[in-house]
Amino acid sequence: MTECRTQLDHVVINVRRDMNAAQALCQALGFTVTPRGYHTLGSINHLMMFDTDYFELIGVPADGEIRRADLMDAPVGIDGLVFKAANVNDVYARLRTLDMDGEPPRAFSRPVMLGHETFDAKFRTVTVRPGVFPAGRVYFCEHLTPDLVWREEWQTHANGAMSIAEIVIVAEDVPATAADYARLVEGEVNVLLDGIRVIDTADARLTIRSPTGYRAQYGDLATDTNGRRSIFGALVFKVSSLAVAADILSTQASDLPVAVAPESVVVRLSGQNSLIEFVGPGYLP
Repeated sequence: MTECRTQLDHVVINVRRDMNAAQALCQALGFTVTPRGYHTLGSINHLMMFDTDYFELIGVPADGEIRRADLMDAPVGIDGLVFKAANVNDVYARLRTLDMDGEPPRAFSRPVMLGHETFDAKFRTVTVRPGVFPAGRVYFCEHLTPDLVWREEWQTHANGAMSIAEIVIVAEDVPATAADYARLVEGEVNVLLDGIRVIDTADARLTIRSPTGYRAQYGDLATDTNGRRSIFGALVFKVSSLAVAADILSTQASDLPVAVAPESVVVRLSGQNSLIEFVGPGYLP
């Protein structure tokens, strides 16, 4: 078996204009949330940072000109799967050979306040052509200033979150979807029970399930596909203590739909049309 070297960079929930509520919710869930960022592209964001990856809320300002119409057109919910890139020009060339290329790479930035000084966090991204992966935006990010993103003061969370362990992808055609993701990340597809396909990247697992299997796993907490061929069905976070995460949910977010099991805690973010799952430190996807 060839080891996949592609690394996860971050995952994204699109909240459109509802950033204040999403920020407050993530804080109630026990995440340390970074100060609001303002991209030169016109979007706003908050991050929840881990050792090598992160979880992002993205949206647009609640008032004023909308410069990111793509975010308003995209569904609210998990809408971004992002991998690391050493050089997005090289990634773009590879996407062209895969016939997955969209627009050429683009550069943007956002100011970051550290102490009394402001610095520009700079990025370059290249996105897979829309429609190749109908679950949402799939792209690669080259961090030109990683020291402004991965800051020690933002990497410790009350809920014990340490990393993104798994992304659950729901698809009508599981084999074909898995094959496409495997080509993209240069990984191998493994078949589990019930026809589930998994691809292990360097640091996270992509799990591709049928709508029926997804609903069987998560029950009433599952996200409705609403006729879409594929969705990002769940984000799975590894935490240092499942008991601590469960306690925070019961005390700070008791109004949310939650399912507690010995191996995991699943919570439905209804306002963000998203499902997240916490698993313990010994979790091996």
